[in-house]
Amino acid sequence: MASSSQTVHTKTDKNIWGVITASSVGTLIEWYDFYIFGSLAAMGIIGKQFFPGDNPTAAFLSSLATFAAGFIVRPFGALFFGRLGDLIGRKYTFLVTLLLMGGSTFFIGLIPSYASWGAAAPALVLLLRLLQGLALGGEYGGAATYVAEHAGSNKRGYFTAYIQTTATLGLLMSIGVIILTQMFLRDDKAVNPNGAFEEWGWRIPFLVSIFLIVVSVIIRMKMHESPMFKKVKDEGKTSKNPLKESFANKANLKMVLLSLFGATAGQGVVWYTGQYYALSFMNKTCGIDSAQANEIIMIAIIFVTPFFLVFGALSDRIGRKFIMMAGLLAAMLAYRPIYQTMFDISDLKQKKEIIAETKVTTQGELVKGKKDSLVTTKTTKVFEDGTKATLIAKVTKFEDTNKKPKEEKSKAVRLSSSDKTMMIFLIFIQIFFVTMVYGPIAAFLVEIFPTKIRYTSMSLPYHIGNGIFGGLTPYIVTRVIEATKTTENPSGDILAGLWYPIGIAALTFIIGMIYLPSRTDKEVMD
Repeated sequence: MASSSQTVHTKTDKNIWGVITASSVGTLIEWYDFYIFGSLAAMGIIGKQFFPGDNPTAAFLSSLATFAAGFIVRPFGALFFGRLGDLIGRKYTFLVTLLLMGGSTFFIGLIPSYASWGAAAPALVLLLRLLQGLALGGEYGGAATYVAEHAGSNKRGYFTAYIQTTATLGLLMSIGVIILTQMFLRDDKAVNPNGAFEEWGWRIPFLVSIFLIVVSVIIRMKMHESPMFKKVKDEGKTSKNPLKESFANKANLKMVLLSLFGATAGQGVVWYTGQYYALSFMNKTCGIDSAQANEIIMIAIIFVTPFFLVFGALSDRIGRKFIMMAGLLAAMLAYRPIYQTMFDISDLKQKKEIIAETKVTTQGELVKGKKDSLVTTKTTKVFEDGTKATLIAKVTKFEDTNKKPKEEKSKAVRLSSSDKTMMIFLIFIQIFFVTMVYGPIAAFLVEIFPTKIRYTSMSLPYHIGNGIFGGLTPYIVTRVIEATKTTENPSGDILAGLWYPIGIAALTFIIGMIYLPSRTDKEVMD
């Protein structure tokens, strides 16, 4: 068995970079498609477009819930496409998931707003978001398995780490496209800081996905089947019922559960706290200008992404388990101090204002198509450390005088250069934890399960842990903070929600340290 494995590896290692490129490009685009929605939801744009505007907080939470719905169905996608991948092969299965993801993303960009279609608009968005979740559920396990089954055992952590970079780079790409679109479309700054982008420009990142998918499909059509799966298939040893063999077999089921509660659940909350919740926290809690918040995330990601490869390679030398556990421990100890510092450096109450430079403008107009009036007051403040803030208060007075005037307030803080650098460092640290827990995990999961049921077995714990435990993080954390708000303390406890990722990381750390093997089977040809 060992010599056969080495023969396969010797042949396939020559083509490993082509395999990594073809797999990574497709997976990167799938993550891009999946995260556009989340990035725009964190900025509050999805809530404004697809949910009733009379309660901005409820609209924001609804958009986060719709974002989370895509995560909840990911395990079902993992089961459906994982089974398919173990029956007919890896290549064609994740070709299908790519098309499903691309089509869903494109059509989200075409759906009219709530103002035009009413409840049908969020219903359709939810449906397409569920399809996105199903597609992603089938994609990741296939790509990680495909690369791992081409890689030699001494570099499996390093090679699969390229697949691990795609989720973060997909987020980077989605934010980059959003920033570029904002740069081209930003107008009407006096009243609406985002101008045309909020009106219709947000659709562009969804629509361009169709071109990316076409490129990726062309690349993947040229791929060959995994050598390990082909060997198992040629020998007539493929599974007849991958689901039954994965979950009815007590020993395999035990490893599925250990993988979930001893690794992927904690990895999921660390991933989504360090990147998505961090973005939401900067936008919604700190009030940082969305363009600057996106820029901060982008810069941090660019500097920290190489560490996925560093920890993937290191796991080939010293093992996967202790790197992942160290990342979990560091995250749960550091989250509260990090988020308190993020809030402090953006808190205008802790800064000294230059009163002489404060500017206030007021503009009144009739609401388009109605006889209601809208008064917008814009206040621009400058602080001694270089921070700038724009405060906008909008009051709508209705034609029906019996209706109470509607008030909306928003702020956009532009951090000073030193505070921005500090914020980048704080995000960098959080994503550094992500690279520790996420870099080695694909190789770790692949080495636990046998070839004939690997796609099915590894996909489920990954997508429950990453998708449900992790994907629900922004929603749960925000809900907890909302629950702490009172009349006496309208801002609530801004750190209360962090107990969710800290608690899940702690549970995973304890189970992982006690029950996970420190060494897994690196010879994955069985």
